[in-house]
Amino acid sequence: MNYDHLSSEVAKKLLQINAIKLNPQNPFTWASGIQSPIYCDNRKTLSYPRVRSFIKAALVEKSKTFGMFNMVAGVATAGIAHGALLADALDLPFAYVRGKAKGHGLQNRIEGDVRGNERILVVEDLISTGGSSLEAVQILEAYGCNVAGVLAIFTYGFDKALQTFEEADCRLETLSNYDALLTEALAIEYITANEAEALKEWRRNF
Repeated sequence: MNYDHLSSEVAKKLLQINAIKLNPQNPFTWASGIQSPIYCDNRKTLSYPRVRSFIKAALVEKSKTFGMFNMVAGVATAGIAHGALLADALDLPFAYVRGKAKGHGLQNRIEGDVRGNERILVVEDLISTGGSSLEAVQILEAYGCNVAGVLAIFTYGFDKALQTFEEADCRLETLSNYDALLTEALAIEYITANEAEALKEWRRNF
């Protein structure tokens, strides 16, 4: 499988359905308050059957690089749907990890029939700093599970995130990435060469 080609195709489809938007002149404001020229909402892929099927097939293909695992876990909330799609395609059990414990009932952080002896592949939609994904990994490991790694649809490729995953000794793989996105956006004239340079500079300075 040519994963560079896969990265380009995924980036193209995310741009086509506006799951990713680029606007260097008028930055978006993230929930954290950060001003960013890029906004990513991969949940939009769920509304487009052909794109959804393509992403599911890509997740299946990339999941093979993790070796054997016998369960898939999504990271709430955006990783739940894509994790469930992957688990269904592989005919594996599925669970998900909450961002925080429920305020009632059993106050679970892990939802699903997890016994603590599984080898689990964690699925996330987007990697920015990697904090929420690694928190989910730590929760699963504390429960006794063996985590194969994290598989996400897209990453900004921030050095801080890569370093954090390395320090946690957790493997990270993604279907596409920031560099592939900029290459594809230039190719389809979504952005100009000057805008591409501005977008590269933003990532370098993050």
